Amino acid sequence: MKKPRIALIGALTVVALAMTGCSSSASGTDSAGGKTLTYLEPQTWNTLYPPAGGFYPNGGVLNQVTDRLLYQDPETLELEPWIAAELPEVNADATEYTFKLRDGVTYSDGTPLDAENVVKNLDLFGKGDTKRALSVSEAINNYDHGEAVDAHTVKFFFTAPSPGFAQAVSTINSGLLSNKTLDRTSEEFGPGNADKIIGSGPFVIADEKVGSELKLTTRKDYDWAPKARDHQGAAKIDGVDILVAAESSVRVGTVVSGQADIARQIPAPDEAQFLADGLTLVAASTNGVNNSLSLRFNHPLLNDIKVRQAIIAGVDREAIVDTLFTKNYPLATGILAKTALGYTDTSKFYEYDPAKAAKLLDEAGWVAGSDGIREKDGQKLVITFNEALPQPRSKEVVTLIQEQLAKIGIGVELFAGDQAAQDEARLDEDKIQVYHSMVGRADYDVLKSQFYSKNRNALLNLDTATETVRDKELDGLLEQVASVPTTEERQKASAAAQQRLAEQAYVLPLFEEPQVFGLRSSVKGFHTESIGRPSFYDVTLGK
Repeated sequence: MKKPRIALIGALTVVALAMTGCSSSASGTDSAGGKTLTYLEPQTWNTLYPPAGGFYPNGGVLNQVTDRLLYQDPETLELEPWIAAELPEVNADATEYTFKLRDGVTYSDGTPLDAENVVKNLDLFGKGDTKRALSVSEAINNYDHGEAVDAHTVKFFFTAPSPGFAQAVSTINSGLLSNKTLDRTSEEFGPGNADKIIGSGPFVIADEKVGSELKLTTRKDYDWAPKARDHQGAAKIDGVDILVAAESSVRVGTVVSGQADIARQIPAPDEAQFLADGLTLVAASTNGVNNSLSLRFNHPLLNDIKVRQAIIAGVDREAIVDTLFTKNYPLATGILAKTALGYTDTSKFYEYDPAKAAKLLDEAGWVAGSDGIREKDGQKLVITFNEALPQPRSKEVVTLIQEQLAKIGIGVELFAGDQAAQDEARLDEDKIQVYHSMVGRADYDVLKSQFYSKNRNALLNLDTATETVRDKELDGLLEQVASVPTTEERQKASAAAQQRLAEQAYVLPLFEEPQVFGLRSSVKGFHTESIGRPSFYDVTLGK
C-alpha cells in the first residue's frame, strides 16, 4: 500500500518547507535522532481555555502544559493523586469534596499553585464568565463554590450531588492555570496568544506560528508528575514541535520517511504502511460516545419516528466499517463504547433491514418520485449531514450512507466547509438535520455531555429560539446520570438514557472511534491519556 512516488515527494516538500520556516527551532537535528520531537496534527488548535478544550488539537496541547488535581490511569481508568496529595474526601451525597495539595508546585512563571489558585481555577471552570465569553465546563455539574481552607487544602461545594467531579478534575477540561492566565478573555485564549497560557505542566509553550506551528520546550524544574508514573522529574526530551499537516499523505509520508516522529489520525487505508520495520501504530480508545449520527427529531423531515427508524434500518453499518476501516474501529453495539463507563448493548435497534425501512416509509406516507427520491405533500425527503472534519473519513462515511439510503428513496446531501463553517452550522437544524460526531470522556457523564440540552445538545433537544426542551424525559435521565450520588444509580440512569435514545430512534452508532497514531520505532515511551490524547512526558528518542 505504498503511495505513488510523486505524491510522496509532494508531501515531503510541504513539511520540509514548514520545518525550514521554524526559526525558533532549538535542536537543529533531525527529529528521529535528536532531542526535539516532531509531531504532526491534522488540524490547528482554536482555544487553550481548558473547559472548551475538547477538540483534539486543543487537548493535545493542554495535556502537555497543564497538570490536574487527579490522574486517570488510561488502562484501568482508576483515579490517582496528582497535584492533589491524595484522593479527595467526599461526603455521603457527593456535594462536598476536600483535596489536600502537594507542596512546592509552581507555574512556569514562578507563581505558586496553591489553594487560592486552585479555587480560582475551579470557580471559573465551574461557573464560567459570560462577560469574558468563557463557558462553563461540561465536565463539572452542579458547582456552587470553592474555599481555600488553608494554603494546601481546598474544599468544593455543590448545589446537588456531583458524583463525576473527581473524574472531571482529572481531565484536560480542568487543566490548572496561573492566576494571570485565568484573567484572560475568551479571545485571549485563542490563536496568537499561545505563549501567554501559563500552566504547571512538563512543557512550556515557547513560540507560535498561527495556524501552522507550536513549539514546546521542556521545563527543567518540573518535579510533580503523578506518583503512580514510573518517570519522575523533567521530561526526557528537549521539547516538541507541533506542526499542522492537513493532508493525510503529508502526515503519513513524513513519518514513514523519517522526517517526523509521530502523526495523529492515520487513515485506515494507510495503517499497513506502519507494519514495516522502523515504524509502529498506536490505536488508543476514546472510551466515550461512539462515532455516531444524531437525528434531529424536531425537524419536519425527521419528526416522524418511522422516518428515523427507516434511516437507521436503511444504513448498512457493517458494510461501512468493512469498506472504510480496519479492526481498530469495532462496530458499535450501542451509543457508548464497550470500554465506556455505563455501557449498555442496544445493538438490536440498529440492524440493517432495507425492506423494513421501505415499509416504514410507505406507512409514513412517503412515495417514490420520478427521480426515485420519496415525496410527501410536495416535499422531497432529502436530509443534510455535516462533514465531521475531526472524525476519520467522515466524507466517505456520508457518501456510502448516501448510496445506501438512495436505494430506499431517501436523498442525502453533505454540508461541506471548513471547521469554522461547520461550527457555525452545527446548531442550525435547517442546515444540518443529521449530525455526525463523537465525544471522548472516561466517565458516565459523557452521555450527558453529548446529548443534554445545556451541553453539546447534539440532538437539538433544546430549541434555542424558545428555550424549550423538546424531550423532557431524555433530559431528566441525563441530569440523573450527573446528579445521583452512587455508582449503581448512575449506571441505572445511564442505561435508561441509552434505552431512550435507541427506542426513539434518535441516534445511529457507527463504530468505536480510536485515536490512531503513526510512530517511528525510535520513539519510546509514547502514551495517551484516558481518551486518546497524546502525552509526551515519558518519550525518549533513539537512533
